[in-house]
Amino acid sequence: MTLHSGASESDRTRTGHAVNPFYGEADPVAGMETAPPRHTLPDGPLAPHTAYQFVHDELMLDGNSRLNLATFVTTWMEPQAGVLMAECQDKNMIDKDEYPRTAELEKRCVAILADLWHAPDPAAAVGCSTTGSSEACMLAGMALKRRWMRRNADRYPGTARPNLVMGANVQVCWEKFCNFWEIEARQVPMEGDRFHLDAASAVALCDENTIGVVAILGSTFDGSYEPVAEICAALDDLQERTGLDIPVHVDGASGGMVAPFLDPDLEWDFRLPRVASINTSGHKYGLVYPGVGWALWRDAEALPEELVFRVNYLGGDMPTFALNFSRPGAQVAAQYYTFLRLGRDGYRAVQQATRDVACSMAERIGALDDFRLLTRGDELPVFAFTTADDVTAFDVFDVSRRMKERGWLIPAYTFPANREDLSVLRVVCRNGFSQDLADLFVTDLEQLLTELRRQPHPLERPERMATAFHH
Repeated sequence: MTLHSGASESDRTRTGHAVNPFYGEADPVAGMETAPPRHTLPDGPLAPHTAYQFVHDELMLDGNSRLNLATFVTTWMEPQAGVLMAECQDKNMIDKDEYPRTAELEKRCVAILADLWHAPDPAAAVGCSTTGSSEACMLAGMALKRRWMRRNADRYPGTARPNLVMGANVQVCWEKFCNFWEIEARQVPMEGDRFHLDAASAVALCDENTIGVVAILGSTFDGSYEPVAEICAALDDLQERTGLDIPVHVDGASGGMVAPFLDPDLEWDFRLPRVASINTSGHKYGLVYPGVGWALWRDAEALPEELVFRVNYLGGDMPTFALNFSRPGAQVAAQYYTFLRLGRDGYRAVQQATRDVACSMAERIGALDDFRLLTRGDELPVFAFTTADDVTAFDVFDVSRRMKERGWLIPAYTFPANREDLSVLRVVCRNGFSQDLADLFVTDLEQLLTELRRQPHPLERPERMATAFHH
């Protein structure tokens, strides 16, 4: 969540603006000469219609979420799902004693995911819903650290500092975890055309203080899968040579809900004995509005019991593993609705359609002489591309800025350590981004290129635009 400062003196003392007289429901003139203050509480109440209209009008200046090709988050659901969420938004997920059926739906979702991800014994798998993958990653990281602490009780915290191995392409939540929980983040930098973690690089950073290795099924930088099976095999070999038993957590924020349906033969999940835990975002390719995530452990041994709190604050015995307490049950109900609504065949059809759009767009953009593809959308429905080597009139930041004028939100960013020289554009295709919209995007891009090619050189950009894009 972005941090905000308080209102400045000029904001707090600014005179209100005149408003549309029709905002007054009964009397279009009484008491409606000026708008209420923006940064302090108004002296009195407003009519609900008036308050709604003020907020509604300001939010019109936000971008159109359906045209946002930066976000992985679901931007369209069926009307029935919206109604169901509205019916459940007043239910507190933590109050399982008062809302037992909502708790039951959460339990069923965990069981569905355990089966989908090939848990050796789905009945023995342990899991919970979260507010998103960031919280799920924090919980998984905590479990990895606690298991390591148990095994190294004689050395920690006196002489041993735990570390976590990951690629430099991880989502920023992993850097937050390491910062908040005092873990050394050992990141493998990108190298050449390798844009994510590989087995050899991961093992090279492991030692007796490594709590685990994070493998990403779907990098946010370019949509590629990391080789989870190869990483696990390399760690198996490391254990045979040194005795070090290092677990793997799979960050399947996006790929965890794509690979089971489109890449069923790919071994990345609990079929690999070294995979201790997996997370996914229900609000990404799980096809639910934000925010819901899921964290699963292969069995109770992978989640230390002392991390689970049992409280009776709201009645009944409620085991819970979360970073927060109260949160709405609407997203969990929507996740179960979507599982029930689509089934395996439905999810397969939706994800295949999305991948088809991504691959088609990538092929068409790759055919333009102005660009060079890094990925082609054939893993996650996501692809990244950059300008061709001989393009000197414009750069990816110019493309991003100018496409925004047409309503398209497409991020431009530089890659992290060792490849800061590489700046790219990334397109995320989601359910609801149809082939028709893709055609409109490519048409707008082709028309824009005619103008960009006439530039004498790339436009100057603010330094903040050259930073890596992390979601």
